[in-house]
Amino acid sequence: MKISINDVEQAARAIELEITEQEKEQFTAELNNLLVYVSSISEPDTRGVPPTTHPGGLVNAFREDEVRPSLGTQGALANAPDKRGDFFRVPKIID
Repeated sequence: MKISINDVEQAARAIELEITEQEKEQFTAELNNLLVYVSSISEPDTRGVPPTTHPGGLVNAFREDEVRPSLGTQGALANAPDKRGDFFRVPKIID
């Protein structure tokens, strides 16, 4: 598949973009280079290569789950700038 100057002109008209002759040639060349690059991605033979979800050797990066006591109301409110009883106090946002 190859992009022509006519294709670039049609795309520019479709989006109501005014471009010069130099820009038409430049965009045609850039789009064709992009198509060549994209088609080269499908060339390598990947038969026998196992699929992967992560490029590195990452193995179980999570810690083990362990039951611990929760923070509790007083601990959660300890650094609150404004509190009322067991609740955070915030500015009114609805009239």
